Amino acid sequence: MISVLYAFLLFAGISLILGAMLAIASKIFAVKVDPRIPEVVECLPGANCGGCGFSGCSACAEAIVRGDAKVSACPVGGQQAADKIASVMGVDAGTVVRMRAQVLCSGTHNTAKEKYNYEGPYDCAAAMRLGGGPKECPNGCIGFGSCVVHCTNHAITVINGVAVVDPEKCAGCGVCVETCPKHIIKLIPFDAKVHVGCSSPDKGPLVKSYCDAGCIGCRLCTKVCESGAIHADGFLASIDYEKCTSCGKCAEKCPRKIIFVQDGTYKIEA
Repeated sequence: MISVLYAFLLFAGISLILGAMLAIASKIFAVKVDPRIPEVVECLPGANCGGCGFSGCSACAEAIVRGDAKVSACPVGGQQAADKIASVMGVDAGTVVRMRAQVLCSGTHNTAKEKYNYEGPYDCAAAMRLGGGPKECPNGCIGFGSCVVHCTNHAITVINGVAVVDPEKCAGCGVCVETCPKHIIKLIPFDAKVHVGCSSPDKGPLVKSYCDAGCIGCRLCTKVCESGAIHADGFLASIDYEKCTSCGKCAEKCPRKIIFVQDGTYKIEA
């Protein structure tokens, strides 16, 4: 009986000592959390989309507090979130330009030539490993909708073989940009009215051989643009949105009709 009591007291004593040691260790090795981090997290939309370049909203908040990211780092939260975070951080948020995704391809089933009948997983990444997809254009939209699957805002649909973004639903997170294996989805200013519907850098004759709706690098658009907003990188036209006035002259002059002026609701017709 005495041995049992002794064992119990010994066990209790050891437990108390270990408990005390753990309590002391927790205080010594405790990681101090900057109180601004949870405040910044509250300012973020909670999308955890990764569009900021970090793993989620908490990681983004930590980076902002550390000074490794701007208060405007969250593309989804936009100006409103940036202003709230700036208030927490005691800085000026500045002006945040809202962005939206734009698919730079017009190669529908009607215009883009196909090189083979694809039989495989209906996934753009998988198609890239199986010859780059059925379209002959190496820079054309595969149209299998991997961007659709990854868009948490349901802003993308595939119409006639080409992914199309609904600007009003797009949060500008950039997930689709990272998802697209052809890298033909770009973020442009939300208010931009003009875009070049092609991503092919190839010479005109080659582009004509595989698509009836590709840029041939004729540079007629650059010559008619009075603001110097459109220029040709090799054989592909691109737009400087800081200079573009949305006059539409480039679209009128384009012989391939792949420069579009729109009100934000443009859809590729089936």
